[in-house]
Amino acid sequence: MKINRPDWDSYFMDIARIVSSRSTCIRRNVGALIVKDKRILSTGYNGAPINLKHCIDTGCMRERLKIASGERHELCRGLHAEQNAIIQAAYHGVSINGADIYSTHLPCSICMKMIINAGIAKVLYADGYPDELSHEFILESAIVVQKIDFEKKTALDKTVQDSEFPAWPGQVAVRSVNQHVKVKNFKLRSKKA
Repeated sequence: MKINRPDWDSYFMDIARIVSSRSTCIRRNVGALIVKDKRILSTGYNGAPINLKHCIDTGCMRERLKIASGERHELCRGLHAEQNAIIQAAYHGVSINGADIYSTHLPCSICMKMIINAGIAKVLYADGYPDELSHEFILESAIVVQKIDFEKKTALDKTVQDSEFPAWPGQVAVRSVNQHVKVKNFKLRSKKA
């Protein structure tokens, strides 16, 4: 009898998706999972700090102010999933240096800075996020970024271009599906006045 087991990336991303179901954000439900040596170290989802009212109770400040996704992250009462996962690890004294983070979405620029400084080695994500500064940090850092694409998962030999990453003209990241990708430094084209 053959048992159909998910590979590790699918397993951890599925858990990140379940974690995202705890989100209290009105705009986007995000879950994150920090993993090292195939062991879960910490989880996080986006929502308000402990003992503060959630956006599902107060309404979304960003919606009221008509702030676009990927902009003005400081104007939100919630923490992002990646931030919460890193904070939970620190709170419980768990080292995450050299670990991987699975996130349902590509981390924003604030989360990416925290991920880099926490010593996380690899970011695995399922859905893109429109934050150009985050993409610049990825290109400048030594961090490995991998998009988990479940729909194309069976075509392991096929090379695909992710239309969401990077998201600015003149930059192309080509990768093999489910293969580790080291994004190299590219020079950004300056905008003409």
